[in-house]
Amino acid sequence: MESSEVPRIVVGVDGSPSSYAALLWADRHAQTIGGAVEAIHVWDTPAARGWDGPTIEPLFDVEQARERFAQELRTVFPEGPPPGLTQHLVEGDPSDVLVRASEGAEVLVVGRRGRGGFARLVLGSVSQRCAQHAACPVVVVRQEDAPSR
Repeated sequence: MESSEVPRIVVGVDGSPSSYAALLWADRHAQTIGGAVEAIHVWDTPAARGWDGPTIEPLFDVEQARERFAQELRTVFPEGPPPGLTQHLVEGDPSDVLVRASEGAEVLVVGRRGRGGFARLVLGSVSQRCAQHAACPVVVVRQEDAPSR
């Protein structure tokens, strides 16, 4: 990394308390090292993956995801997002998206437990997959580890 580049801190946000703690940790770390936070919210359309169920309108899904992400950021930063925070709403598998986003990052920050269900436990958690495959160091934050604002 060139000295003129700002360190990137990538953080996954899924609406869970531990992802809120991860976002706060990432913000505090960015302030400490003069970095910039990239908050990533990953959404998935069940119909796009061929799951059984009613057909879902993709534009409706992306709008719901956008609204959910905006609400999550308001929950963590009620006074508004900190300067330099960038937001990325991406469709796909959370661990794949976050691993790709980790390329060139200073650190990838994820919560310990997200919104995944039993299938995620059987197949491996997002935080575990990120820790195994990310292109940078990974910090896994528990809800209890959130720094105070």
